[in-house]
Amino acid sequence: MEVGQVILVTIKRLGINGEGVGYYKKKVVFINGALPGEVVVAEVKKVEKNYATAELVRVKEKSTDRVKPGCPVYDQCGGCQVQHLSYPAQLRGKKEIVIESFQKYFGSDKLPEIRETVGMEHPWSYRNKAQLQVGMANGKVVTGLYAAGTHQLIDISGCPIQHPKTNEMVKTTRDVLQQLNIPIYNERKRTGVVRTVVARVGFETEGAQITLVTAVDEIPRVKELVLEMRSRLPYVQSIMQNINNKKTSLIFGEKTKTLWGKEAIDEKLGEVEFSLSPRAFFQLNPEQTIKLYNFVREAALLTGKETVVDAYCGVGTIGLWLAPDAKEVRGIEVIPDAVKNANENADRSGIANAHFFTGKAEELLPKWVKSGFRPDVVVVDPPRTGCVDKLLQTLIEIKPKRIVYVSCNPSTLAKDCRTLRKAFDVKWVQPVDMFPQTSHVECCTLLVGKGS
Repeated sequence: MEVGQVILVTIKRLGINGEGVGYYKKKVVFINGALPGEVVVAEVKKVEKNYATAELVRVKEKSTDRVKPGCPVYDQCGGCQVQHLSYPAQLRGKKEIVIESFQKYFGSDKLPEIRETVGMEHPWSYRNKAQLQVGMANGKVVTGLYAAGTHQLIDISGCPIQHPKTNEMVKTTRDVLQQLNIPIYNERKRTGVVRTVVARVGFETEGAQITLVTAVDEIPRVKELVLEMRSRLPYVQSIMQNINNKKTSLIFGEKTKTLWGKEAIDEKLGEVEFSLSPRAFFQLNPEQTIKLYNFVREAALLTGKETVVDAYCGVGTIGLWLAPDAKEVRGIEVIPDAVKNANENADRSGIANAHFFTGKAEELLPKWVKSGFRPDVVVVDPPRTGCVDKLLQTLIEIKPKRIVYVSCNPSTLAKDCRTLRKAFDVKWVQPVDMFPQTSHVECCTLLVGKGS
């Protein structure tokens, strides 16, 4: 196989990034835009030792699950990967991604129970936060995402997977920045002011917050900016500024200040109330979050007598969800603002048996165990990179009765579960579709201590 060669490939499955995966002369080939069951013509773009990537030229035999994407810039922006796949097929494909990940680390004959993916009745308009780069194109302010592998900003201010209010907030902010001629940040020259617009809305409370991420401390014409935004968006409760003057791919800097209104907006999940500051992590799809957390509750199997540790606790969402059924909940998080929010959320919700602490789970948990606190259940919800090895080893040593592992990356989930199998049995994996139209899949996994 050579770069530039045109090949005929039968697609076997979806890859973890939503690409079609097939084989050509026993070498695995990844082809964006191709779907399982299709026969496609593709041009080879890269050849490595174990795989190749190719560009779709045409579909020779089309899948019955292929549909017309619901977004006009779907093929440019890269934010969604599988809008061209029917929703039932998306759910099946995501289960297959989870199975494939566990087969890699467990082998085909030792898989845990992997359940059907739980989806949405209406898999659109579900995101409660838009986080879009700001740039200039043909003299106009543009808000969007960069096209894959480029610095071309694709305007997605009318994104169909966003809540309509976040779309409206982004569009209005873009128009006001244009009207007041406020300088837009230029990444190459490192000049200008506004880098990113972040719009967040509470699905239950309808609270709304706009955050402008800037490269400098002071925004020119800031009073006019705030007045204009308040006039055009009367439902917005909070206008914030975050300062990030570093050359980095990270969105937020360390310093945040209030331009107008409240520092945080309110949101509810079930009976639990949350206060959300601009940098606070909160699940982007509230409807599916409730389903996911109910699976966490099922796995935790609490009777009111158990102590629970919520590692990577964020603003306390999972810990507070479990607290009514537990004896005590302790949460751990490295971001101080999130810990502050979590403890405030416990107070607001009238939950007295949950407390949240700043630090690393792999450091605090051993200290607590030494002082006599031994958790019955540990919940982990790490970033895409998975749990750090020190935490996995700590869990193996202290051996709680159950681990509930919430993951946004099936590959690192399966890898970590293989490590934890030294002391735990992996009972089941429940995929939940938190992000319809994308290749991402969230999982809730139950691990039970051997001999428990």
